[in-house]
Amino acid sequence: MTIRVLLADDQALLRATFRILIDSCDDMEVVGEATDGGEAVDLARLHRPDVVLMDIRMPGTDGLAATSVICADPGLRDTRVLILTTFEIDEYVARALRAGASGFLGKDVTADALLDGIRTIACGESLLSPLATRSLITRFLASPAEGARLAAPDDLTTLTAREREVMAWVAEGHSNEEIAGKLFVSPLTVRTHVHRAMTKLGARDRAQLVVIAYRTGLVQAPPAPPGTS
Repeated sequence: MTIRVLLADDQALLRATFRILIDSCDDMEVVGEATDGGEAVDLARLHRPDVVLMDIRMPGTDGLAATSVICADPGLRDTRVLILTTFEIDEYVARALRAGASGFLGKDVTADALLDGIRTIACGESLLSPLATRSLITRFLASPAEGARLAAPDDLTTLTAREREVMAWVAEGHSNEEIAGKLFVSPLTVRTHVHRAMTKLGARDRAQLVVIAYRTGLVQAPPAPPGTS
């Protein structure tokens, strides 16, 4: 199956570079290019891409606002957003995930890593390394944004004990393979538990499951390291 990608970046040279790179792959194609967040939303609704490669800082409607609109649109439930930006700071990562993004990459990423990232997002997984996840939730995700709600603690009662256990490991940044080793089960079994938890809690993907785990208190964020704020 061909992965359909929408590019959203105000820099024409970068869009052209990404288009050449993506279109060179047999399993991907660029279906549209947007120069700002508003256009990204319009083109997403028109083309219904599998992945939107979204810059954060653009004139007019920025990438975070556009991501919120795309991820909240029932007609775009199957569209995933991969944030690509030069502004690699924790607060942007947190805001992107709160908005519904499935992953986050810096613009200094290698070509292979970018293509692998698009494939990962298209498969419904998230791009969150264990280190990035721990840093992220420690400083931001444990404190809900004003008006934000993904799930309440009582919603976790719909999960089985094993699903809650797996969700907690996911929230701490562990991969399916690592969790499988801890629980002495197969990675496929772990993946099944993750997807069942996502379905029951209405999470779009693994990244949102991490946010829910901390928002509901299933996992507690450790204290921020000294010198951070």
